[in-house]
Amino acid sequence: MRVENIMTSNVRTVTSDQKLGEVVSLMCLYRYSGIPVVDDGKLVGIVAESDVLGRMFPKLEDLMDSMAGVDYDEQLIQYSEVVNHSVKDVMTPTVITIRPDMHILQAASMMVGRKFRRIPVAVGDKLMGMVSMGDVHKAIFQSILATKL
Repeated sequence: MRVENIMTSNVRTVTSDQKLGEVVSLMCLYRYSGIPVVDDGKLVGIVAESDVLGRMFPKLEDLMDSMAGVDYDEQLIQYSEVVNHSVKDVMTPTVITIRPDMHILQAASMMVGRKFRRIPVAVGDKLMGMVSMGDVHKAIFQSILATKL
């Protein structure tokens, strides 16, 4: 079974110039953990919840320099500053992708190895879709067990 058989092809994307506030609204409203970034038809990055929330954490150097603890309530306030940035300021520009003709277990292996829950499907820099660990699991269940239960 191939990725192209199970991927979601109608994928919501954002542009690198979009305000992060718009993107986090989509993430929270539709429960997206990550959204591909596409400019002029080319996949140029991915923005994940960890990219957004990671901007609120103190840097390791700051923690090492400071003997005092971290005021997490103060860190929480930084969220409103973070969402005023553009997507390009926080996105991951180097995107790991899989091919549509890849076997679904090979795709799952890549996701497990990198601790991804979903991964973009692309041919070159053209986004074709997304596949999640849930998509793989569902496909395996349906093809192997569903008829036996």
